[in-house]
Amino acid sequence: MKPTTSVLVVTPTYNERENLPVLVAGVLAHAGYRMLVVDDGSPDGTGSLADELAVAHPGRIEVLHRTGPRGLGRSYVDGLKMAVAQPDVDLVCQMDADLSHDPAYLPSLAASAAEHDVVIGSRYLNGVSVVSWPLHRIFLSAFANRYIRAVTSLTPRDCTSGFRCWRRDALARLPLDSLVSDGYAFLVEMLFEATRRGCTIGEVPIIFVERRLGYSKVTTPVLVESLITPWRLRLRRPPRGERAAVLDGRRDGRSSPQ
Repeated sequence: MKPTTSVLVVTPTYNERENLPVLVAGVLAHAGYRMLVVDDGSPDGTGSLADELAVAHPGRIEVLHRTGPRGLGRSYVDGLKMAVAQPDVDLVCQMDADLSHDPAYLPSLAASAAEHDVVIGSRYLNGVSVVSWPLHRIFLSAFANRYIRAVTSLTPRDCTSGFRCWRRDALARLPLDSLVSDGYAFLVEMLFEATRRGCTIGEVPIIFVERRLGYSKVTTPVLVESLITPWRLRLRRPPRGERAAVLDGRRDGRSSPQ
């Protein structure tokens, strides 16, 4: 990567007023890092606070106030499209606003992006690296990742981590407007589409700390969608270019890819 790598951290927010100032301080402590806060109409005033922080840190924080249907996936689509459109950005990071993702790991993710198109901050490279989760939550997350890998053939140990760093040109390959999942299933869909488009995926170990303030956004509909999405992705038709390559191989007598 260039010595002066420009990194844009995209963070969706919904009722994260207490956590946002702490997160901003951690991210902006790294030279060359900027933030894009994507607020989903938070009733607690998170969006207004983000505007104040942007004024306090000119040129380093942008705020996108979303309207329309809410959801993590829709917020990321809007934020990532805005990030990809900025030609001066080299790397685009995703991270949660609830302080479960420590900004101290950002340089490690960015450094690994020199070798991979997307890098995941993984909770499962060195056993289970999670703090303050009850046993049933650890079991659910570990099972979800095994389930996703079995159904979709994805290879990362942590397919559901929302702590990621993308090369901007790799992120631009994804059909962001065509992604239909919401909630945390959106993260799986992103990886699935990245893999189908030839993106290389790396992982670096992190320690995930359960949120200290606010409340979890994991709900029953989110869990149900997460169960259905891997099968929907498995049955999804490949991109047109990929289908054409398969057909050409059959015409030439070559076997189709497995």
